[in-house]
Amino acid sequence: MPIVVTGATGQLGRLTVEALLRRGIPAADIIATGRDIARIKDLADRGITVRRADFADADGLAEAFAGADRLLLISASVPVGERVAHHRRVIDAAASAGVSLVAYTSTTHADTATTVIGATHRETEEYLRDRATPSVLLRNSWYLENYTGQLPQILQHGAVVGAAGEGRISAASRADYAEAAAVVLTTEGHTGAVYELGGDASFTLTELAAAISAAAGQQVAYADLPVADFARALAAAGLPAELAEVLADADRGMSRGEMYTDSGDLRRLIGRPPVTLTEALAGM
Repeated sequence: MPIVVTGATGQLGRLTVEALLRRGIPAADIIATGRDIARIKDLADRGITVRRADFADADGLAEAFAGADRLLLISASVPVGERVAHHRRVIDAAASAGVSLVAYTSTTHADTATTVIGATHRETEEYLRDRATPSVLLRNSWYLENYTGQLPQILQHGAVVGAAGEGRISAASRADYAEAAAVVLTTEGHTGAVYELGGDASFTLTELAAAISAAAGQQVAYADLPVADFARALAAAGLPAELAEVLADADRGMSRGEMYTDSGDLRRLIGRPPVTLTEALAGM
């Protein structure tokens, strides 16, 4: 049952490969793909099949997916305007290769999300349906690492800065989302399913600041900005203007509850409670 993992050069993809191995999938039955396969040479050294896959190269995708039975499509890390076209090429190539199931990493409430990113996920989901591609939707909420990765800057400035208001966020760890992906790729009964994935314990950014304060023994406050001001602050911090606007828009979606879910789907898929914010901050 050869399984393709796209984006294996990225964090979520690599974690999914490791989760597949832990679940007993032989290395020879895993096809790890990415644009820069030099970054995953160590996977090849462990017996995993490594193939170059560029979402912009339809012919190359067909070669990369040859012989695969199931495929994890991790949403593309490209400018927003290019994402859907990239995803469609992957879906088309998977269909041509005879893949029996495409698992797609979408976003919570993609069918109703009002964000720019949400729209790209919704269009991809619609394309999967229009092509009648056997699929399962992994609608991931935010990553805990989106915040824990900012801890040095947060502690330096004594502030969490955002535009999410008091919207609740069901963030979970990349490793837990990867484990869920590995489960649906290696077990039956998931075709057609839509999983709203997130942590059991949601939080607001005000609560995030309080949790960081408690873990660090240092006062941290939440500074809530208008969306446009947050985008300017992100750009001033060095992010490209388009990415700054997309991230600020994501916070706007959070303020509307678009990153909140109480479905319990993640816990049920991985068979245990997801890592909590408190646990994620424990090692800081």
